[in-house]
Amino acid sequence: MSVIVNEVRRSTYLDSIVLMRISRQLAELPGVEEAGLVIGTPANKEILREAHILGPDGAKAEPGDLIVALRAKDSAAAEAALAEAKRLLEHPEISGAPALENASRTMRAAFQRMPDANLALISVPGHFAAAEARKALAFGLNVMIFSDNVPIEEEMALKREARERGLLVMGPDCGTAIIGGVPLAFANVVPRGDIGLIGASGTGIQEVSCLVARAGGGISHAIGTGGRDLRAEVGAIATLMAIDALEADAATRHIVLISKPPAEAVARLVLDRVARSRKPFTICFLGARDLALPANARCAATLKAAAELAMGRAAENGPTQLSLLRADGGKLVRGLFAGGTLCAEAQIVFRQAGLAVASNVPVPGAAAIADANRGHLMIDLGADEFTRGRPHPMIEPSVRDRPLIDALADPAVGVILIDVVLGYGGHRDPAGHVANVINSHDRRPLILASVTGTDRDPQPRDAQVQRLTEAGVIVAESNADAADMAIRAIGG
Repeated sequence: MSVIVNEVRRSTYLDSIVLMRISRQLAELPGVEEAGLVIGTPANKEILREAHILGPDGAKAEPGDLIVALRAKDSAAAEAALAEAKRLLEHPEISGAPALENASRTMRAAFQRMPDANLALISVPGHFAAAEARKALAFGLNVMIFSDNVPIEEEMALKREARERGLLVMGPDCGTAIIGGVPLAFANVVPRGDIGLIGASGTGIQEVSCLVARAGGGISHAIGTGGRDLRAEVGAIATLMAIDALEADAATRHIVLISKPPAEAVARLVLDRVARSRKPFTICFLGARDLALPANARCAATLKAAAELAMGRAAENGPTQLSLLRADGGKLVRGLFAGGTLCAEAQIVFRQAGLAVASNVPVPGAAAIADANRGHLMIDLGADEFTRGRPHPMIEPSVRDRPLIDALADPAVGVILIDVVLGYGGHRDPAGHVANVINSHDRRPLILASVTGTDRDPQPRDAQVQRLTEAGVIVAESNADAADMAIRAIGG
């Protein structure tokens, strides 16, 4: 009979990415059925309860405590897993890099150690993030808030306070930035250059920055704003301040804005500021067309088009390779995405081709399908319904395993569309994991992929492409190209 064990470490915090990686390592141990390491917030305890691994000790944990929760086949397996958890917690690693020795435990201590610092990255449970951000602002630091689950009222207050101090708050839920050539959070290794990015989307920034890099260009800075910055309540505070910063940056020649379509009043506010700039802009309000743009701006409907326009090239329609591929058998496309913005972009490409597609990523104007199983389907596997109690698929690609196996077995599915996102914070070999799943099944519909990354990433892109190619996957140059190839393959 299975046993549930919880161990609570009082007043202990580790970054969520570290905890996710340790959870995965414990879950792979012999006899372990489920594992989770979380901070003891009410929301996290509910996740453990739903996963049937919350015990009495864990239920008593406070928001500042760390819960190690396990379900194992017997007590011996549980004890062995707890011992391994202790070892991993004492020597945590991210992407093979050991944790800093003698790390500071408070914002004040960190600032005293680095008095010349001008940026603080906040990655604590959302309940504590605003307080830590305020401490950073008080020390005169710009702030990147990786944490999510921060109330929008707190975001508004933080960004207004920062603006009054002449400082920038990126986030909350800012997953990607590149500042002065330094990749932060989920970001890629790209050359320095003269293109500045401002994005409410982490994977959107990753895709554009990598496409620019692979086309021979470079990034001056990539400033994340958080996904809610262009909502009417927030009023684009971070976006407008980022425009000001890149306007003043002599190294930035061209500025790209990346987000889903903002509220109409906010869009006008942003475009009015763009119109006053001396620099050229590319506006990628993903899927938006026929925008009333100022003379110094051009519209890009996709991330691929945004990269091309930023490089001074005409945006191309359709893929540049392998356009004569055809689906063998089924005529439906199943998209399985780690990146939410990449999923939305694929949906947009289908919609622009006149094809209806169901998705758990809403896109304005997209046609609805009553029965998703009988139509094209795009799934964002990083959405909450797939990641509650589990790592994000960019960290743990096994989140995609069951949907991929189902698509491989479905005779109605003629094309499977996937993304592989590389960079810091991501899995060490995501393409290899996907290839192993594909190779374990006999049925092979046409599988198309994009790989967001560069050869300088911790997972070199060329090697990742090779892993997919060896498994029979066709790899496109961009996510938009892969979606267009899928449409052509089904005769759309």
